[in-house]
Amino acid sequence: MNTLLFSATLLSIACITSTALSQERTDAAVTDDPFLWLEEIEGPSAVAWARAENEKTLGVLQSDPRYGHFYGQALSILQAKDRIAYVSLKRRGLENFWQDENQVRGVWRRATLESYRSKDPQWETILDVDALAVAENRNWIFQGSSCLPPEERLCLISLSDGGKDAASIREFDCDAKTFVADGFYLPEGKQHVSWVDRDTLLVARDWGEGTLTQAGYPFVVKELKRAQPLSEAREIFRGEPTDVSMSPFVLRDSEGNIHETGAIRAISSFESEYVVFRPGGPVKLNLPKKAAMIGLVGGHLLVRLDEDWRPPGDISFAAGSLISYDLAEWKQDPMRAKASLVFQPGPRQALSGLGATKNLLILTILENVQSRAFAYKYDHGAWSATPIPLPEHANVSLLATSDETDRAMFAVSSYLRPTSVWYFDAESKSLEELKTTPAAFDASNHIVEQLEATSRDGTSIPYFLVRPKNARFDGTIPTLLYGYGGFQASLLPSYLGPVGRLWLEQGNAYVVANLRGGGEFGPQWHQAAQTATKQTTWDDFIAVAEDLIRRKITSPSRLGIIGGSQGGLLVGAAITQRPELFNAAIIKVPLFDMLRYTRLGAGASWIGEYGDPAIAEQRAWIEGYSPYQKLMAGKTYPAPLILTSTKDLDRVHPAHGRKAAAKLAALGQPYFYYENIDGGHSAAANLREYARQLALEYTYASRRLCSE
Repeated sequence: MNTLLFSATLLSIACITSTALSQERTDAAVTDDPFLWLEEIEGPSAVAWARAENEKTLGVLQSDPRYGHFYGQALSILQAKDRIAYVSLKRRGLENFWQDENQVRGVWRRATLESYRSKDPQWETILDVDALAVAENRNWIFQGSSCLPPEERLCLISLSDGGKDAASIREFDCDAKTFVADGFYLPEGKQHVSWVDRDTLLVARDWGEGTLTQAGYPFVVKELKRAQPLSEAREIFRGEPTDVSMSPFVLRDSEGNIHETGAIRAISSFESEYVVFRPGGPVKLNLPKKAAMIGLVGGHLLVRLDEDWRPPGDISFAAGSLISYDLAEWKQDPMRAKASLVFQPGPRQALSGLGATKNLLILTILENVQSRAFAYKYDHGAWSATPIPLPEHANVSLLATSDETDRAMFAVSSYLRPTSVWYFDAESKSLEELKTTPAAFDASNHIVEQLEATSRDGTSIPYFLVRPKNARFDGTIPTLLYGYGGFQASLLPSYLGPVGRLWLEQGNAYVVANLRGGGEFGPQWHQAAQTATKQTTWDDFIAVAEDLIRRKITSPSRLGIIGGSQGGLLVGAAITQRPELFNAAIIKVPLFDMLRYTRLGAGASWIGEYGDPAIAEQRAWIEGYSPYQKLMAGKTYPAPLILTSTKDLDRVHPAHGRKAAAKLAALGQPYFYYENIDGGHSAAANLREYARQLALEYTYASRRLCSE
């Protein structure tokens, strides 16, 4: 089963914050913007502009002799047949989705555990997406499956046209290996679906006019029966148009028994309300708004808290804690059930990952951005933890758990050590290394250090430096600094693979910054850099750059920065606020025009992270850093490489990157721009496209930062 027992919605899906009537509102539209025409995704002029930009960029970067070398190296690593096939533990076997030079779109397949242990596992194909795309003459990108417990024979398959977030959903029979004739079918859209039984689904989707939020997500849940037209589905619950989204959920135990059905109403970017469907009508649960129901383990309901909370008449719980309820007591009266503490973070700690086996709760816990794994069990009225003795001084992540047994799989990784997959059996107390990634580069000449920079307000900001062992600290090491710093997402050590081959092996350095806005130290670390204090993230990033220069690891002429999505906004803010610090900037699928971001793609769903430019007070702080508006004459910028995707229309929207490039051109500033047609928010739909993206990035970085 998946590491989360049930999932409400994507991390990036959030909602529009409600505002007090007293707050002054203003029109966020920018009427004097000469590049609004680039917001029309498939407008003939915009498409022609993008193609012309692509031709210029490819003409320069692909003619560099390093490009072909980098592309070949990246593709060989990405398509290596002996790379790890990551699996989930399903009742019908170990399942995997695989892409290579033959399976460009990919194949969904399964193997037995014994076969997977071998050097050359024997895989059984469930669905060949390449063959399906050819048979149906469609640009299908596989976006996953949801199978009906406990048999997991009937599955709902999500297929996207070119990588868009919006997908069509079709019912598939995993035994017959065919789509079910006259089975469930939901046309393309941003939608959330949960199985109730083989003949019933709970669906949140576009039901017609007035059923989508401003962010483009559904806020109405309906019950859909087999063979029933969508128009006849029965409405179960309705949120508000000012919400971000609505997601149904079905609360099941490890045997597949249903204990509750309900919906999660995202009322702001990081706030939700949970309702359960009872015979007398929906019941709103007594949970704080910054909390997430995780699922069931051993007769207990688990809830993660992202804010301090004191239930009525109960003890208080700190933000970042995991709590549980006795299921029987909770079902009888969810409003008065007593909560028990499972885990509470200490200083510099955070809950990283969790999942459930038949009887155990498996947690991975971060301490100063290093992680360990534990098995938790409820016994004699309390939860107790047993460490799982995986390798230390590495990042441990939970890959999969089994709901039939007390078994789990982990990935153990670090920047220089190839990732390994471990199999844990709690019943036999055995721990087995199953697979190891082949070395993608020679790491013998590099070391990893964890250092700290001091941000503007005095806060220590940790970062990882991967550098040559014999480095001369004279400011000459070409260095790439990577960051994100948003949405409580953590940047954890992982094997650098292609980055090692294309960058480190040339004697260069790579840095990962753990900025506020992320989740490396729990909810407080994130909340320290939200909305009015979002500038804190940019300050932290700049502080790390300055620290690298102060230590003479690198210098402005040898320092480049890289980030995508929120990280693209981070890089944009850095080069507009402190352009003199950098000589290269790789900006991927970025947010950039923050005064119009709520009008582009799913932007309105991120107001809880950034604020609302339609409110004068909030517009003021956004305008203080919005990179698009901060690009101006009289400054010299580090000739950025901007990468985006036409198919990212329903997440970040390519207009951000397009307009950034167009404004740089108008200012007479050098830049590179490349827009991939497919790929969605990843900007790459397959391994070949990803290899091309990597080759463009590191050819550009080498041209800007390395001596010829």
